[in-house]
Amino acid sequence: MTMTKRVLIAMSGGVDSSAAALLLQRAGYACAGAMLKLYDGETAEGGCCSADDAEDARAVAARLGMDFYVWNETERFHREVMDRFVAAYGAGRTPNPCIDCNRCLKFGALLDRAVALGYDYIATGHYARVLQEGGRYHLLRGRDAHKDQSYVLYQLTQAQLAHLLLPVGEYDKDAIRALAAEAGFLNAEKPDSQDICFVPDGDYVNFLRAYGHVALEEGNFVDKSGKVLGRHRGLAAYTTGQRKGLGVSAESRLYVISKDAATNTVLLGDNADLFSRALEASELNWIEPEPSAPLRVTAKTRYSQTEAAATVTPRSDGTVRVDFDDPQRAITAGQAVVFYDGERVVGGGTIEKALS
Repeated sequence: MTMTKRVLIAMSGGVDSSAAALLLQRAGYACAGAMLKLYDGETAEGGCCSADDAEDARAVAARLGMDFYVWNETERFHREVMDRFVAAYGAGRTPNPCIDCNRCLKFGALLDRAVALGYDYIATGHYARVLQEGGRYHLLRGRDAHKDQSYVLYQLTQAQLAHLLLPVGEYDKDAIRALAAEAGFLNAEKPDSQDICFVPDGDYVNFLRAYGHVALEEGNFVDKSGKVLGRHRGLAAYTTGQRKGLGVSAESRLYVISKDAATNTVLLGDNADLFSRALEASELNWIEPEPSAPLRVTAKTRYSQTEAAATVTPRSDGTVRVDFDDPQRAITAGQAVVFYDGERVVGGGTIEKALS
């Protein structure tokens, strides 16, 4: 007799995770829903994990006749996501906290709880797919190219992929909303979450001061020759590619090219200076077998960026050099670079710096 597989669904209160629960229940799985309470302050409008989101998720679970759990992981979220966010900005980098949240909470804490409770799988509403083939698990893009979220999942391990279901990845967004509406879910037309949940007004600098006790130190804006162009209000107030809010008069448009924490300077230049042919990355995670020789891939250095043809060259110290066929704009330290081979995510890492 075949036992029904049990799956714990990470439910955010949004339409995607709600549809994931519906699809898995229809597929014959024994389903339950869960939400991790991550942040105990005011959340961003359009963010995730608010009290209203919890009620939306609970309502969907009740409509489907599923158990629903809320577990408190605020301490781990503060330590692994918010504190890392503050540290990265303090080091002159621009982090992506959602990737840390996925790694430590959704596919860390939630999976640990699911396994301890005897669940066979966890599931999320991410637009990506998992394929088991050739004795290995592979992470694939979602069918909907406009919603594909494989970029933010590059840190998944083989052990995590073995316990992960991503039913939404086979659909486009319109089809998911239609499924939710047909099922009578009140969140069928709920807007997608935006922004960072713990920065409710989008003011990162104020958050760094209030939560991280970061004292922004003024310094110099400089050009490529080292000439001082003006004064900046602190490295954390700027990111690569930024044009507005610099407060520097010039004959042509100036952009933030890079930040140097050692000298507390911000390098300004024109748009052409933002393009680089290569980068260095560390903290690599390989979903496909780790390469021992240069590997041809397509790569993206931001979530919304179009992929570009590149060669990844592994180094003996565990880092990689990525050389692009065509120069890429605004490569930013602290962001992720993710590698693809067709539909499959090869792996990815954290950008250390752009290279000329």
